[in-house]
Amino acid sequence: MPDRAKILLVDDREENLIALEAILSSLDLVPVRARSGEEALKALLSSDFALILLDVRMPGMDGFETASHIKRRERTRNIPIIFLTVVDSAPDYAFRSYAAGAVDYLTKPFDPWVLRAKVSVFVELYNMNRRLSEQASLLRERLAAELPPGRSGDQAAVLPELSSRLTAVENELTRVRELARKTGDPSITGPLSDLTDRVNHLRSGFDALT
Repeated sequence: MPDRAKILLVDDREENLIALEAILSSLDLVPVRARSGEEALKALLSSDFALILLDVRMPGMDGFETASHIKRRERTRNIPIIFLTVVDSAPDYAFRSYAAGAVDYLTKPFDPWVLRAKVSVFVELYNMNRRLSEQASLLRERLAAELPPGRSGDQAAVLPELSSRLTAVENELTRVRELARKTGDPSITGPLSDLTDRVNHLRSGFDALT
C-alpha cells in the first residue's frame, strides 16, 4: 500500500495549524507542520509533498520569500502552493501570490468545505502522478525482461496485463476530471492538463507496441 500523501502546513501561529489539521482531518493525507519559512524549507529537503498551504504573514521569512526559495529549487519547484492570509491584507497580495508561483490564494476566515475540496483534488492529482510513474516503470521493466530482442511473439502474454493496468489509470483520471469539474476550481486546470498529457503519452507508446 503506497504511503499517504503529505501536505505541508506553514504558519507561525499554533492555533492556525491546529485549525488547518482539523479541517483536513477527514481526508486521507498526512499533515506536516512548519512554524516558519525556514522550517518549511528544511522539511522540503527530506520529504515529498502533494501541496503546500502557506501563510503570507510570518515574522522573518514571509510567505512570498519562502515561496521564492521553493520555486528556485529543482526538487520542489513543481509542488503546488496555496497562499493563506487574513482578509484585510494589502490589495496587491493576491497579485504577488500568483507572481510568486502560487496556484491559489485564500483569505481567512475561509470556507472549510472550499479548502477541503481544493486540497482533495490536488492530493488526487499527486496520487495519480505517483501511480502513473509506477505503471510507466512497470511497463519498461516488463518489456525489458520478457520481450528481449528477437522474441516479439511473447507480447501476447505480456501486453494484456499492461493494457489492463493502463486502462485502470485512465479510468482513475476520468474520475479525477469529474471531481475537478464539480469543484469548478480553475487552479486545478494546469496540473490536470499536465497529468492528462502524461497518460496520453503513455497510451500512445503502448499502442505503438500493439
